[in-house]
Order: sequence, then structure tokens, then C-alpha cells
Amino acid sequence: MGITLQNINKSFKNFNALKNINFSIKQGELVALLGPSGCGKTTLLRIIAGLETASSGKIYFTDTDVTPLSAKQRDIGFVFQNYALFRHMNVAENVAFGLKMKPRSIRLSKTAINERVNQLLGLVQLENFAKRYPDQLSGGQRQRVALARALASKPNVLLLDEPFSALDAKVRKDLRRWLRDFHHELNVTSIFVTHDQDEALEVADKIILMNQGQIEQIGTPTEVYKQPKTAFVAHFLGDVNLLHGYIENNTLIIGDFQKDMQAQGNWADQSAIAYVRPHEISIAKTARKNDIQGQVVRIHTAGPTVFLEIAVAGQPKHIDVSVSYRQYEQQHVEIGDHIYFQPILINIFVQDQLVEFMI
Repeated sequence: MGITLQNINKSFKNFNALKNINFSIKQGELVALLGPSGCGKTTLLRIIAGLETASSGKIYFTDTDVTPLSAKQRDIGFVFQNYALFRHMNVAENVAFGLKMKPRSIRLSKTAINERVNQLLGLVQLENFAKRYPDQLSGGQRQRVALARALASKPNVLLLDEPFSALDAKVRKDLRRWLRDFHHELNVTSIFVTHDQDEALEVADKIILMNQGQIEQIGTPTEVYKQPKTAFVAHFLGDVNLLHGYIENNTLIIGDFQKDMQAQGNWADQSAIAYVRPHEISIAKTARKNDIQGQVVRIHTAGPTVFLEIAVAGQPKHIDVSVSYRQYEQQHVEIGDHIYFQPILINIFVQDQLVEFMI
């Protein structure tokens, strides 16, 4: 079942929480609502669920206008951030709860309910935990029980509010991979809220990036990461360096680095900021044409990756560069060394327009 939102707005007294939200989600897509705290993503999820009412706008599930329908009538599965499991019920009873609460006229038989519960526990890899209680489970196991319960009634749409935020980093990473595989096996249209960029980039088919109640960009993980449409997107999605320079005679100038911009049109002389990811920078110990010179002030090793912090004259902040450990050993870089670098991929935002350079 696809989902379409048209001109959704939400106001609380004098505060506009959501401003003219429009997007469509295809059947079976796994979509991340991503953004900083307070950007409106959870409010939007609750409006889609029918747990809150929009001030204006419409929501369609495929071709059906569900705007006036309650959460129960919309037939959605909702996974809460804090699991919301019943502590006095064991795992099987938690999963079966929604099925047993259905009106008698449409309620499955006891045998059919048991079969459905066993099937779901097998899907979430908890078939051996049916008789345990929530307090006897790990955080990751509780989250999978909550997911199984949400799926028990075969909902049209699955909604997840910060599903992994309460878990430690290792469990969170394992569950992200599991959720992606699990979702594609079920092929149920799903939306999950997160403020974790890595989570959205790793799990989602599509990312809807929000800021201050508005949508900044919609696209695949590769599109929003590699081709950010706004400075906010470039800055929010992963680490990024801000290289301060200027445009003069249609040429971008950052220190000794220059890049002709005529292919992108005619540009007025102005200051400019280039957004460059740490891994999109080429370094050398000897000067090359068009290099920027700096000095290594810090080296930090994180497994197979080495992070160099470089001080550059004329730049307000140090520049971060990430290289493989093998490259680091080959370059023999040490703190205090003078080093030369140039960006491989640049995004700059001038005159409200994105200009992208592959060097």
C-alpha cells in the first residue's frame, strides 16, 4: 500500500510544527524520516498513524483518503520507542494481544492465533522465547517482540518511532541490518523516525530529511549524501569540512586551490563556502598543482581508518581528512608535518543553488 501526503500542516497555538509537507511512498518501501530533535518528524509520524490530527492537508493510503479515519480504522502497526510491552504477559501473549482484542465477528480462532504468533516469533527469531516475560529479555529482543506484535494483524502500514534509540551501539547496528532484511522479506510499506544519520543511510530505501517542520530533501541514501540540495543537508548528513573561499572571475578560489566555474554559468564575485567530506580529500607529502597547504596537528586511529586534523592558514577551523591505515603508513604522516591536499568532490551553495564539482 502506497502513502501520499498532501499539504500537511500542524500548528500548536503560535507554533507551526509542520509546514506544507508533501511526499509519496511506494508500496513496500522502507522510508526514514530523518532530522534533528524538534524538527517535527515524530509529530508527522503520529499524524500518519492517526494518533494526532493535522491542522490541514490530506493523507491517502493508495487511493483512499484516510484523513478522517482513526488509527484503528487506518489499520497500521506502530512500534513505540519504549517498546510498550505488557510486563505481566509473556512474549507469546504480548504478540497475541491485538489479535485477541478484535471483535468476535472477525477474531481468529484460538488455533489460528497461536499459529500466527508462532509464525511471527519465527520471523523475528524468538521462537524459543515464547514463555519468557519482557523483564527476562534484552533490549534488542524486546524490540523484536514489539515489532512482531505490531505485525500480528497484518497491517497495511508499519510505523516505527526511534525504534533503536534505547539500545547500545553494537545491538543497534545488528538490529539495523536485521530490520532491513526482515522488511524486504515482508514487503510491507514502512516509515521509521530517526535522528541517527548512519541508521537512515544504512537501512532506508528512501530518506525524507526534515528541518524546522519542513522537508529539506527527499531521495535515496546515495542521492542525499552525495548530492545534497541545501547546506543543511550537506552539514547534517555525516562529517563535512567547510572550506571558506571566494568566487572571482567565475573561478572558485580556496587558498592556492582554484576551480573554473564557467561550465556552471556566470557567477558574481562573492564569498563562498565549499562543503567537502573528510574521505573526499586527496593528500600528499609533496606539493602538487592546485594543492592547499596545511600542517598536521592531530592524528586519531579508529580501526582501519586514520583521521588527520589539519590546520590551514585562512580557515577558521581545522580540516578533517580520513585515509585508510595502509595509505597512512605509506605516507608516513606525523604530527607537525606540512601536508598538501585538495578536494575530490565539492558541493558549494551560492545564490540558493547547488554547484557540485568532481575534481
